[in-house]
Amino acid sequence: MGCFQSKDADHVITSPDHPSVQHQLESVTEDQVEQESQVPCFKRFALRELYDATNGFSGKCIVPGGEMQALNLVYGGMIEGTGLVAIKRLSKLTWPDAQQFVDQATAVGNLRSKRLVNLLGYCVEGGERLLVAEYMPYGTLSKHLFHWNRQEIPWEMRVRVAYYIAQALDYCNIENQKIYHDLSASRILFDEDGDPRLSTFGLIKNSRYGTRYSTNLTYTPPEFSETGIIIPFSCFISLICHLNMRLVMNVSICQAFDIIMEKNAMLLMDSSLEGRFESEDATKLLNLASKCLQKNPEDRPDTESLVSAAAPLQKLEEISSHFLMGLPKNPVLLPSMPSPLRKACSRMDRA
Repeated sequence: MGCFQSKDADHVITSPDHPSVQHQLESVTEDQVEQESQVPCFKRFALRELYDATNGFSGKCIVPGGEMQALNLVYGGMIEGTGLVAIKRLSKLTWPDAQQFVDQATAVGNLRSKRLVNLLGYCVEGGERLLVAEYMPYGTLSKHLFHWNRQEIPWEMRVRVAYYIAQALDYCNIENQKIYHDLSASRILFDEDGDPRLSTFGLIKNSRYGTRYSTNLTYTPPEFSETGIIIPFSCFISLICHLNMRLVMNVSICQAFDIIMEKNAMLLMDSSLEGRFESEDATKLLNLASKCLQKNPEDRPDTESLVSAAAPLQKLEEISSHFLMGLPKNPVLLPSMPSPLRKACSRMDRA
């Protein structure tokens, strides 16, 4: 299948706040740059391709732990020439204007980073609105943190998750994608190496007419409850703060704020981590989170500062995420996906 780039695919969006970006994301190696260059180019998919890839949008292909809203399901599928992909099927009510949908998808599709679940393409046919992204074989952070038979995530890996997602948000900020709503543990997924990535689906507007974002109040900055206005920059900071918190404890961000203000931050630590981390490191992380909770947006650190502050907290950097997470060596394909033999037989049956 040929690669059809959208008319805007060659246009790189840069942030007006960073006309000449001076800093680089930390820990980006030549190997990572090479891997990013291997990501398929953004393109338009035919509805028939996505229909076949998901066995007719079969319920058996719905990604476990993905979005389960009736009109915004995420499916796993196999596309010839592309490989395993995640396909988000949106309601037409979300995007009645097809061109607005294409424009928004193209802007996000221009992003390419090892810290993101990169968007590979879209589909607009009739009333269908679909997004296609890289498939992450090891599921969501939510699954690994909260599933009843999960393996405990060690402190070092939790801090690595926070650091990598901070890098992802910093990259998005630089590329002028400043608003990411509803950042929760289900928006963070693990790739074939066990490294965490941020879903790009969260960068796509998701409401009627495509002019507003759906907003979960849990993940909005403090001023939103008072003014109803989201400041893109502060939104990122509050999200990173909430992410750091969720990785180490299980209370609401409002409760966390009260505890921090009372200088009892260590009470926030997940009891399963007791004795498995250095209190100095935990204090630094929680102090960083407390700075993000400042009521005045101007008093909060920017994303570049967050990345710089989180970098020294990284431990066991020589050990792969795959090992730290205790993941199996070979990711298992979705059970409903047909094998190459089955697909060949199916083509013969239709001949």
